[in-house]
Amino acid sequence: MDVWSHARWRIELPPGHKFPISKYGLLVERVSGLVSVLESEPVPWEWLALVHEEALLERIRLGQMSIREQRGLGLPWSELLVERGRRSVGGTVAASRRALSLGIGMNLGGGTHHAGRDFARGYCLFNDVAVTLARLRVEGLAQRALVVDCDVHQGDGTAQILGPDPDAFTLSLHGARNYPFQRIPSDLDLDLPSGTGDDEYLAELDRALDEALDAGPFDVAFFLAGADPWEGDRLGRLSLTKPGLRLRDELVLARLRGIPTVVVLAGGYAPDPRDTVDINVATLESVLAAARALS
Repeated sequence: MDVWSHARWRIELPPGHKFPISKYGLLVERVSGLVSVLESEPVPWEWLALVHEEALLERIRLGQMSIREQRGLGLPWSELLVERGRRSVGGTVAASRRALSLGIGMNLGGGTHHAGRDFARGYCLFNDVAVTLARLRVEGLAQRALVVDCDVHQGDGTAQILGPDPDAFTLSLHGARNYPFQRIPSDLDLDLPSGTGDDEYLAELDRALDEALDAGPFDVAFFLAGADPWEGDRLGRLSLTKPGLRLRDELVLARLRGIPTVVVLAGGYAPDPRDTVDINVATLESVLAAARALS
């Protein structure tokens, strides 16, 4: 199975920075014997302009983001950052094409759900899911889409872009007392209390998927398989175990069977990035099992 990665475009960050840039390269090393890892291509600026405001894209392209914008993004601007962001989107576009042809596809990155139409924040430069969906629509490959966002943080950028869209349904399952502190409503938001563990989480997710799937049918689904609901994550406040997160992945993929599904990895901020990579590898193994079931 082919999957996509932009790990080679590694930005330099100050010592102690919370963004776990090393996890992408570590993940590629771990999965190279399981799958064929392809380098993501950068998407054209015209594709980004399908969902993002031209003025924002111009500031990003020219390095003219304001101090406030750069602080909100949480990453220092560089040409390499912009190239990396465009390739992250490219990985999701490529994974979506595979999903539409074979039933499931995966990007070893993406899930940049805090990027909105006119803002880039929370380590998210461009919204890969929204741009991918817009491109699929332009090409006549898909119209109606379901987004299942299981990152521990609410997907405010995706909600802003796709919330008014009658052909998209956005589900976000996240910690109640966590970033972003000013929310943009999704079609269905589940605010989970701090300390929510495996059993309660999985029950809430199953009920939420019932409601989301009732809004179908859908031509394509996007699953943001965040590693940050893990009990040891620095930026999450839920208490899922690694086996619980694997059960989450299996549940979502089972419920989405029959809908071409694009899996992206979103957040993960464990003190030791190898713990995040463990969770990401388990997600990939669930994807491979789902692919075998489809073949």
